[in-house]
Amino acid sequence: MTKNVEFHFDFGSPNAYLAHKIVPEIEARTGVAFSYVPVLLGGIFKATNNVSPMIANQGIRNKGEYQALEMRRFIEKHGIDRFRMNEHFPVNTLQIMRGAIAAEMDGDLPRYVDTVMSAMWEQSKKMDDPDIICAVLNDAGIDGAHILERIQDPAVKAKLVANTEDSVARGAFGIPTFFVDGDIYFGKDRLRDVEEAITGQ
Repeated sequence: MTKNVEFHFDFGSPNAYLAHKIVPEIEARTGVAFSYVPVLLGGIFKATNNVSPMIANQGIRNKGEYQALEMRRFIEKHGIDRFRMNEHFPVNTLQIMRGAIAAEMDGDLPRYVDTVMSAMWEQSKKMDDPDIICAVLNDAGIDGAHILERIQDPAVKAKLVANTEDSVARGAFGIPTFFVDGDIYFGKDRLRDVEEAITGQ
């Protein structure tokens, strides 16, 4: 029986990018495709009274340094050689997450996700600037003006809100979050558990 695997993501999370780079390997090994679900991380934080690690770790000796170490270990383990922290971080992702909804509705979500993930976490683009968003999408062969127009559609806005609310209702409190047949797994470091849940091993 094929498992239903969801990846709830927001482009503002570097860990979502790192997970995104590993997902194809898991899909190839298991034969199961991940369904990408655009959500708004800020909305999740607000609904769950959570904050970003950057804020949560303030004043805690060694914790931020350890998390940076774990990120480096993950990157090295998986040979992710194009990642770099976005120099504009944190970036307001509302426009590009609505863009993900629009791209999904237009049947072009995978290409859109690859393009924006790369712009955010490989090219260090300021992806809350409409002109830069448009240029990045155009360079990838995606109609940037069309996407920027579509993100004003009330149906697009409502779908992003609904996705975010549903994610929280099912247990999400941050990104990346995965669901395997409804069971929740949080964080890129749980990808091994996600794969084991898919294979039953």
